[in-house]
Amino acid sequence: MNTIWCPELAARSGPRYRAIAAAIAEAIEDGRLAPGERLPTHRALAEALGVTVGTVTRGYAEAERQGLVRARVGSGTYVRGGEADPPEFAIAGDEAASSLIPMGLSLPAPIAREGLLAQALREIAGDRAALADALGYHPEAGIARHREMLAGWLREAWGVPVAADSLLLSLGGMHGVYLALQALLRPGETLASEALTYPGLIAAARQLGLRHVGLAMDDEGLIPEALEAACRQQGVRAVYCMPNQNNPTTAVMSEARRQALLTVARREGVTVIEDDVHLVAANERPPNLLELDPERVVYVTGCSKVLAGGLRVGMVHAPAALLARLAEVLRSHCWMAPPLNAEVACRWIGSGVADELAAAQRDELGGRQALAAEKLAGSGARGQPYGFNLWLPLPEPWRASAFVRRCEAEGLLLRSAEPFTVGSLPAPQAVRLSLSAPASREAVTRGLDIVRRVLAEAPPVQALV
Repeated sequence: MNTIWCPELAARSGPRYRAIAAAIAEAIEDGRLAPGERLPTHRALAEALGVTVGTVTRGYAEAERQGLVRARVGSGTYVRGGEADPPEFAIAGDEAASSLIPMGLSLPAPIAREGLLAQALREIAGDRAALADALGYHPEAGIARHREMLAGWLREAWGVPVAADSLLLSLGGMHGVYLALQALLRPGETLASEALTYPGLIAAARQLGLRHVGLAMDDEGLIPEALEAACRQQGVRAVYCMPNQNNPTTAVMSEARRQALLTVARREGVTVIEDDVHLVAANERPPNLLELDPERVVYVTGCSKVLAGGLRVGMVHAPAALLARLAEVLRSHCWMAPPLNAEVACRWIGSGVADELAAAQRDELGGRQALAAEKLAGSGARGQPYGFNLWLPLPEPWRASAFVRRCEAEGLLLRSAEPFTVGSLPAPQAVRLSLSAPASREAVTRGLDIVRRVLAEAPPVQALV
């Protein structure tokens, strides 16, 4: 990846932005820019050339119009023709290594965990029984004492009424969702979800060959009448939702809405997959769908958002009739989730570290959400008091793609609604800001200031002939 390419513009005539586009064309032709190579950020090239960021933005846009490069929202601008085009969502390390403020990925808050992990590993190293468990094969669902510990934590810390004998351990929450989809649906069958949903679900549905129907939403998330219509018109077999905090809109279902959803699911014979990966304390939310109808709901959660993403410890709670099928699918994927990961999570739970991490993250997220409410007051942005994300519908005449590009030019990564939108449904002109990801509140402040500043601007006008 080349981030220091800098053309010589002094001898070129005409507008500077056209000179930049011409220089890109020449550099590609003579091999100085290779297929798939990333161009410098707008700001970095502007500083190197002594021009405005807007000039570089126009130059890159002209090069893209000519088919020379490809701009990927939140990731940068790349020379066309190679295999190195970036994915729609960069991995966390890529964002962290960037000079841009990372508000593109919904990550756990930056709380020091390294020492806590080192301590847990030292304890495990001195425990012969734990070492033997970590090195051995076990039943697909996981070691019984791990399931007991994790089930107890979900009940006591989060108010989720799970039973250890109905719990399977997975490789994180996303893997748990994948297991549920594969256990419940066959290729060609229909899955429903909110029209705006977790991109991992969209990818999983495609990989499994499912028909994926996006359902109309309002401020409480999924509309039950939309599910009912889809069931009758398209034969929905399962519905996925995030009632405690939709990703990306942050919508929360009221208890009445949850009951209405379950009424439709029961009447139409649909299984509900409840994704509760963010985990919200019982006194700060309505009852989980699992609490309201445990025989209708497959409940999925994990430790990634609350404890550490790298632990990859997920939990799937299901009705008894589904457990054998889930275990069969899990066995075909990986035989079992790694016992060492679950052992670390259980050590943290048993020592109180898990609760301390959750409390520290809650405080940090609360502070960041309060900061966002102050900085973006009157903008229409919405989030939850201790949530990871912020959802910002954009004012006319902004397009989300242009807004994201403009923020990136100013030094901020965020996401448009596009990667969250199911199928060919129209994506709203809105963006998601992940407040949890930046390394400090100071970085959050700078990112919010960029958003506020760009909101006050007029969007660029594209002239087409």
